[in-house]
Amino acid sequence: MPRAARMLLLSACDGQQAAIGRVDGTGRALLRLRLPTRPDPRSYGDWGWVSCSIDLPPTVPPDALLHLPTLRLTGGRVRADLAYSHAVPKAARTGHTIALGVDWGLNTLLSAGAVRLHGDGRITALGSGGMFRAAGVVAKQHRLRQQGERLHAKADRYEQLGGGDAGHALAAKLSLLRDELSRVHARRSHLNDGLARAAARWAVDQAVAAGASVIYVEDLRSMEARGMGRGVNTRLSQQVRGQVVERMRHMAAEVGIAVVTVPARGTSKCCPRCLAPLRHRKAPDRPTAAGWKWAVCPGCTWQGDRDQGAWQRIAARGLAHQVTTIRHRTTGRMAVHSVVDRLERRTVVAPAVRGTAGDRSKTGPTRHEPTRPTPGRRRTPSPTRPEGLAGQRPEGHVHTGRDRLLRAARRNQDVTTISTSTTGRHRPRGAALGAGFHHHAHATPPRWGHIPCRTSGPAREQVAGQRR
Repeated sequence: MPRAARMLLLSACDGQQAAIGRVDGTGRALLRLRLPTRPDPRSYGDWGWVSCSIDLPPTVPPDALLHLPTLRLTGGRVRADLAYSHAVPKAARTGHTIALGVDWGLNTLLSAGAVRLHGDGRITALGSGGMFRAAGVVAKQHRLRQQGERLHAKADRYEQLGGGDAGHALAAKLSLLRDELSRVHARRSHLNDGLARAAARWAVDQAVAAGASVIYVEDLRSMEARGMGRGVNTRLSQQVRGQVVERMRHMAAEVGIAVVTVPARGTSKCCPRCLAPLRHRKAPDRPTAAGWKWAVCPGCTWQGDRDQGAWQRIAARGLAHQVTTIRHRTTGRMAVHSVVDRLERRTVVAPAVRGTAGDRSKTGPTRHEPTRPTPGRRRTPSPTRPEGLAGQRPEGHVHTGRDRLLRAARRNQDVTTISTSTTGRHRPRGAALGAGFHHHAHATPPRWGHIPCRTSGPAREQVAGQRR
């Protein structure tokens, strides 16, 4: 049989060999290929056109321009890796009224929220924002980093003992260490790519949900790990902030949202309400946890999570300094390079004004409220049970018309106990052979044997005859 490649790259073909176009009114595309009709084609007559129908996924926009795909043979079927391009709105440099501020953290990788710039220059926060927590991924990165450091130290020691001799006894072990080290590096790279993609998508989705036209991010070059200790410095150096911002720019450009970097000086230090220096302390809900996550303003008495105040300061600074935003000629990246004191005074984030309620003046008598609230369980006595299978189910007792327990309750259960297995080491207290209405709830024993019979006349005689 002739050997054929498992992948066909059609992007290198011209219009005389391959063409693709949409089928009007359907979600399909028609791919036309010019293939040879014989094993040894010698002229144009030995080539013929073959048409292939491709189902387009719903993620492809209707007005997108389709490009020639790459065909792959997978599982006995031909798969098409289709590329397309479509026009997107151009991100504006100025004129923004709603902005999303993004603050960086350690365990909480991103903290973001939206603010609005009103016509009178007042800035208000839209909600309390959100956080992208990546503690599990960061912990795994830390473990991989430690493993890589140990492998590096061990490999360097083997190389030192071997002296570069290929015939040394440790040469084979050194080769295995090098291979394991490359695999650890690949795992770290794959983990960083996935984390950057997820964080960027979360930030862009937050901006789209808030209706923001710009995302303001702290300038990464100004974030230096100085004077924070060896552990914090190492964790900061292992962050994937650069990859997150690059992917954020790429994803935001698709929806016409600008990504602007702003200076990070004083964003976590000053109050978003009055710009006064904050006092940091431990969070009130975690008094035993290390760190200074809570911020309190001694001036305006504002308090909250320091990351929440930071993203408000970042977004407000970006909106106030948007007239100084500079777009790079080559890369097209936008940034605010310096903080202007005159514009910085306008970055005060006012509390959101809630809508006033309607007229609540009293127009009638006040409804009487009982001094004691009505209990959730009614205290009326249970109805009596008539003879026979008919009748109302008494409250709080087992069903009167059931002659046997449920299939799930017949394993090792009775009426007055819980469903606990007795085959293991655990022995439940009290009776261990029973179940109530639920598998883990106690039930009251039936009481229909103590309820007097009130049936009289022919019906009573009929029931007595049935008993006899």
